[in-house]
Amino acid sequence: MHEFAHQLFCYLMRVPIIQVCYFRFGNPAGFVRHEIPNNKWKQVLISVGPFFVNTILGFLIVFPVAIPAIKFHEGTPLEYLSIYLGVSIAMHAFPSRGDADSMWSSFKEGNSNFFEKALVMPILGFIYLGSIGSMIWLDAIYGVGVTVGLSELLIKMLA
Repeated sequence: MHEFAHQLFCYLMRVPIIQVCYFRFGNPAGFVRHEIPNNKWKQVLISVGPFFVNTILGFLIVFPVAIPAIKFHEGTPLEYLSIYLGVSIAMHAFPSRGDADSMWSSFKEGNSNFFEKALVMPILGFIYLGSIGSMIWLDAIYGVGVTVGLSELLIKMLA
């Protein structure tokens, strides 16, 4: 889903795609190769696309099954499988270091002014922190938080 989100944002930004690999054994496990966007902000959106797509999709998969499975602990195996799927998708929302590197390479050129660099630096910082945080399961905590946690919070607010 992470690579599909990159591909989706390439289509939305009208950036031609060269090659897509959703899964393979090796590092990286998947990738999207695309042409260099004609606008550096398009590169930012392509790089952070998985954050938005995976977060929203993970939540939308979990929320409908949250009431029986989470609130009443009476979910069916399919509902618990849906929760697992939603959490798995959401925990892969963080952009990778490769995404951050490609984003930074489009801004470190001489045609970027200080203001543009100042805007993109916090995004890059969060990506790198997320990458380091994944060593201590930050991505899993995020996935559970935005799917199960947010579902529980909404259920409590609506009940």
